Amino acid sequence: MAGGLFSMEHPWASAFGILGNIISFLVFLAPMPTFLRVYRKKSTEGFSSAPYVVALFSCTLWIFYALVKTNSSPLLTINAFGCAIESVYILLYLVYAPRPARLRALASFLLLDVAAFSLIAVVTLVLVAEAQRVKVLGSICLAFSMAVFVAPMSVIFVVIRTKSAEFMPFSLSFFLTLSAVAWFFYGLFTNDLYVTLPNVGGFFFGCVQMVLYCCYRKPKSASVVLPATAAALAAESAEMELPLAALDAVAVPPACAVPVLAELQKLEEAVGSPRKGGVKAI
Repeated sequence: MAGGLFSMEHPWASAFGILGNIISFLVFLAPMPTFLRVYRKKSTEGFSSAPYVVALFSCTLWIFYALVKTNSSPLLTINAFGCAIESVYILLYLVYAPRPARLRALASFLLLDVAAFSLIAVVTLVLVAEAQRVKVLGSICLAFSMAVFVAPMSVIFVVIRTKSAEFMPFSLSFFLTLSAVAWFFYGLFTNDLYVTLPNVGGFFFGCVQMVLYCCYRKPKSASVVLPATAAALAAESAEMELPLAALDAVAVPPACAVPVLAELQKLEEAVGSPRKGGVKAI
């Protein structure tokens, strides 16, 4: 049996826990290029803080669940890292966002990450019997994760509507699907239904996205587009900075199921960016 930090009853649980942590670690780092650009330009360029606020909430929920359940080191480890990295993203956003966006982000953070989480924690610890806490918290985490899986439907509809998969990188869908598989088997071997079930949806949506990519991807020769203006060139650069996956967000591990929101946001911004920069010359 594997020992150390990820020691568990079943050796395969340890293996899939480590694999899930590695993939999720990369997924959480996916928005890094975006925030490096924000730091260089000292501007959030219209990006929304919602995916990162929601991701932080998801991480805190799963940390609370892992602490109450005990013996869930992989969930605890990756979500602790997620909390740290999402907090950095939110802090950078608050520093460089214009005042209206900053106030909205701060309000969202206080409402969801502080007030909502505090309410859940108090209700769970005070009003729920100790024997039922894992079940109650697991149900909340399960419901939240399943709700997040609605986001990829918008990505799928955009691809079908535009008949183009250029804004949906295959690598992102592949790694998120792989992540869902890893966390599914981790939940399976640890008999944790609340980890297993959300990743069934993650695997399904990931496979659908990869199939759509194969159906709508353009030949390499047709993808060479010369921007007509400097603004259009900047728009092209923004499109290329979609999170490569490894990461946030989801066919998805429970830890980073929310990164799918970030994926959706980047896709919608990429689809809309040519209108800001002008018409492309082909």
